[in-house]
Amino acid sequence: MLRPRETATREHRRLDGRWAFRFDPDDVGVDEDWAARPLRDAREMAVPASYNDIVTRREEREYVGAVWYQTELRIPRGWHERVLVHFESVTHTATVWVDGVRLAEHQGGYLPFEVDITDHVDPGDTVRLTVRVDNTLTWHTLPPGVVETTAAGERAQRYFHDFFNYAGIHRPVRLTSRPPAGIVDVDVMTGLAGRSGWVDYAVDHDVEGGRVRATLTDAGVTVAEAVGDRGRLDVADVVAWEIGRGHLYELTVTVSDAGGPVDEYRLPVGIRTVAVDGHRLLLNGEPVYLRGFGMHEDHVTIGKGHNDALWLRDFALLEWIGANSLRTSHYPYSEDVLDMADRAGVLVIDETPAVGLNTALFGGLGAPTFGPGRVDDETRRHHAEEIAALIARDKNHPCVVAWSIANEPESHTDEAVAYFGPLLEEARRADPQRRPVGIVNVMLAPHGRCRVTPLCDLVMLNRYWGWYTHTGDLASAAVAARAELEAWAGEGKPIIVTEYGADTLPGLHALPAEPWSEEYQIEYLEAMHEVFDGIEAVVGEHIWNFADFATRSGIMRVGGNRKGVFTRDRQPKAAAHVVRRRWRSAAP
Repeated sequence: MLRPRETATREHRRLDGRWAFRFDPDDVGVDEDWAARPLRDAREMAVPASYNDIVTRREEREYVGAVWYQTELRIPRGWHERVLVHFESVTHTATVWVDGVRLAEHQGGYLPFEVDITDHVDPGDTVRLTVRVDNTLTWHTLPPGVVETTAAGERAQRYFHDFFNYAGIHRPVRLTSRPPAGIVDVDVMTGLAGRSGWVDYAVDHDVEGGRVRATLTDAGVTVAEAVGDRGRLDVADVVAWEIGRGHLYELTVTVSDAGGPVDEYRLPVGIRTVAVDGHRLLLNGEPVYLRGFGMHEDHVTIGKGHNDALWLRDFALLEWIGANSLRTSHYPYSEDVLDMADRAGVLVIDETPAVGLNTALFGGLGAPTFGPGRVDDETRRHHAEEIAALIARDKNHPCVVAWSIANEPESHTDEAVAYFGPLLEEARRADPQRRPVGIVNVMLAPHGRCRVTPLCDLVMLNRYWGWYTHTGDLASAAVAARAELEAWAGEGKPIIVTEYGADTLPGLHALPAEPWSEEYQIEYLEAMHEVFDGIEAVVGEHIWNFADFATRSGIMRVGGNRKGVFTRDRQPKAAAHVVRRRWRSAAP
C-alpha cells in the first residue's frame, strides 16, 4: 500500500475535523444498524486525537469497548477514477461503513489501512462515513491484554505495557483518488562507492503492457534516468544522507501504456548504507554511536493523536539536546514522524507494537506467556502481519537503521525461541535493504539466560541498574552494569542500551541525592555514561524517556511515568542540560 501523495495522477483530501462520536457500552450499534443513519445522541470528537483525555468522566476515560465515529464527505466532481479512504491509525480494531454498507475491518492500531469505496460513490455525491472503533485488547492483539470484571461489575482492561491505552482515530484520514490500474509498490536500495552513489529501484504495477520510467532529481535537477520495471540510477558526485544532514533526492516513477502516462508516484530517497560489522554499527561505512531516546506518541489532551506542531517541537528539542536517534517505542509512529527524521538526519530504530509478551513482568496472571489461548499461533500470525506491514510502510525511509520486532518479551524459554526465530527470519526476508533486526531484551533475561538475542543481528538492552535494582546505590549499579555489558560484548555484536533512566519529579531536590529527585537523575545518568564509555561494544545510549508520559493510574506512578528528561509539556528538567553538554560535545 502506497502512502497518499499528490502527483499528476493522484489526489487526496484530509477528512480531519470534528466528527460525530458515541460510546456503545452495550455493543448494540451493529445490531441496531447505527451506520445506516446519522448517529443519535452523539457528541463532537476531534479527529485525529485520542478521545480519552477530551472527556472528563473516569468511566469514559478508561472505557473498554466499542465507540462510533461518523462524518459526511463530498466526492469531488472531477474524481472519475478509483476512490479510497485511507486511515493512518485507528486503535485498535476498526470497522468501516459508507452509507450503511459495511466495507472493511482492520485489526492493528498503529499502521495504515485503506478502504476502496469506488463502487459505492459517484462524483459529486455526499456520503456518510461511519467507523466503529474497539480498543479491547486480547491475547491475540498487539499489544496484548485481557478484560476483567471489577468488584463493582464494570469491565476493565488489563494490559501488560506501561503506557496508557489511548484509543480513537489517532492519525489523519484521507479521501484519495488514483487510477484504476497503476503503481502498486516501489522498492529502493541505495549504495555508495567513493564520490558516486546509486539507487536500485523496483516498481510493481498492474497496468497491462505498462512501461516504467524512473527519474531521480536533486532540487528539481535531473541527475539520473532509467527505463524498466527495475533498474539502477547512477549518481555522480553524490550527496550522501548522513546524521544531521538528511539530504533527500526525489524519485519519480511513471507507468505508461500505448495511450500515454497512466500513473505517477514520487518519493524522497536518501542515498546511504547501513551495516553491522562485529561490534560496530556502520552508516555509509563509518561507525556511528546512537545518542537519543525511547519516545512516545503522547501529548497533553490529544493523547496519541498526531499533531505536526507538537512533533516539530519534539524535533527542535532533539536538535537542542544533541540527539541523533530515537526508537519508536513501543509501536510504529506516524509516517509523518519518519518524514521529519528523514529530513533532519535522525536515525530511527523502528519497532512493532509487540510489547507485553511476558507474563513474568505482571504478577497475578497465574499462567505462562506462551500456550493455547495466550500467546499462541494466532498471536504469531498477527505478529507476522504487523512485521510485514511495518516494513512495507517504512522500508524506503533512509532514517530507519534497524527493526525491533518486540519490546521486553519472554526470551529465555524453548517456546520463545520457537515463537521469535521464524519472525526474525520473516523480518529479514521482508526488508530489501537487509537492515539489522532484533528484539529489545528485558532484565529478567540477562546474558547467559536470554536465548532469543543470540539470534538477532544486534544486542538491544533495557536496563535499570540504579533504579529497579540497586536503587539509590549507584556505585553497586555501575559494577553490575559493567559486568553484564562486558558479558554481552562477548557476543561480538553491537550493543545499544535502548532504555535506562530514573523517575524524576521536576522541582524535587535532595542533597545527598535521593531517588525521584532531580539530583539523582543527574547522578544516575552520569554513572551509566561512565560505564558505557568504557565498553567498546556499546554503540548507543537511548535514555528512557524523552518526556514524561501518561500511564494507567497506580502507586508506582505519580501522574504517569516520570523518567522523562523533559516534562510532559516539553520543558527541560535539570538533567536535560547535563545530557546536552555530553551529547553536543560528541562527534556527529
